Amino acid sequence: MGAPKSISLSNIRSALNFTVLVASLGYFVDMYDLVLFGIVRIESLTALGVSGDDLATKGVLLLNMQMIGMLIGGIIWGILGDKKGRISVLFGSIALYSIANIANAFVIDVPGYALCRFFAGVGLAGELGAAITLVSEILKKEARGYGTTIVASVGIMGSVVAGFVGNHFSWKMAYILGGLLGLVLLALRAKMLESGMFSSVKSNLAIKRGDFLSLFTDRKRFLKYLRCILIGLPMWFVVGILIILSPEFAVILGVKGNVSAGNSIMYAYSGLVVGDILSGFSSQALKSRKKIILVFLLLTSVVIGFYLSSSGLSLHAFYALCFVLGISIGYWAVFVTIASEQFGTNLRATVTTSVPNFVRGAVVLITLSFQALKSTFGLVGAAYLVGFTTIAIALLALYFMEETYHKDLNYLEE
Repeated sequence: MGAPKSISLSNIRSALNFTVLVASLGYFVDMYDLVLFGIVRIESLTALGVSGDDLATKGVLLLNMQMIGMLIGGIIWGILGDKKGRISVLFGSIALYSIANIANAFVIDVPGYALCRFFAGVGLAGELGAAITLVSEILKKEARGYGTTIVASVGIMGSVVAGFVGNHFSWKMAYILGGLLGLVLLALRAKMLESGMFSSVKSNLAIKRGDFLSLFTDRKRFLKYLRCILIGLPMWFVVGILIILSPEFAVILGVKGNVSAGNSIMYAYSGLVVGDILSGFSSQALKSRKKIILVFLLLTSVVIGFYLSSSGLSLHAFYALCFVLGISIGYWAVFVTIASEQFGTNLRATVTTSVPNFVRGAVVLITLSFQALKSTFGLVGAAYLVGFTTIAIALLALYFMEETYHKDLNYLEE
């Protein structure tokens, strides 16, 4: 029997081109570095003389510096992507975070570490948005969902590799390796070609490009932009609360064994790869982005409920649950694709680059809400409240969102 008509092998083959491959590898290195800090945080800070309660305090400081960098970078790279080109951002962003990574291996104090994490965050912010924008514009509409799925799935594997490297090599070597991988990738990117859609827009000087403030000056455009951000909140609730704090949850839930946050991250991101492939290919088969995101949001709510109500699990069963959690939030590929498809060529990079970083930045608000509720409702009760609130918000945003599977992307935002 051949492949189902809804899944075209020719479209999959057309998505497996040089540009998609290099964009995928770029996001691979991006995710490697993004996750690496969480894995080597304690080892690296201890080596710098930090101990006791300061490990948590300084760790939060460094994470916040990275997130601030990503929020700023998401705006800067997005604007540059629409003004200068998608390829320029891919070069600039990976060069910045590769150098920051290598420098990170030679820091001698916390302020220097914080500075490296800030610049790494700025660099990391540009990779995914530029890659998804470029891939979306060079592929025909029947194949772009496959292309963005390949980028997201290969990219997420970088976090799995970070888990392995962080657990088997010194923290300095782990940072150096990430930086060197990025610099090697720059050589491959020299052969990449710019999007034809962007090139035609760039040649017309009358067209205003990369106007970030225009996302807030028009009510309809702002609500469309906001919806793109809100549908991603449950993903980062799961990662930022349930997975990062899995050792604390494991104690409350009576897990039999010592749970490692690094292992939880590795299992969850492995599940994310599976989820991304399933969601991306399913959205192509059903010819709908919205239906697939709806299915995954409902699945996420079920798995969150099971996670928070479980008790007495073995260590292996708990890690298996982290893997399933990863699958349930594996609509990242469709999430970034739908953001790219919502806006015209003159604003597409600005939106596609800033949206994922605003979602990542929302972890700060999610965490603050969780901490505020924890004293009253306990760890599990606070997680129920915050988790299902993010899902309710995402479902509401999705309901009003435009279906974009069949959309021709060769248009402008007026």
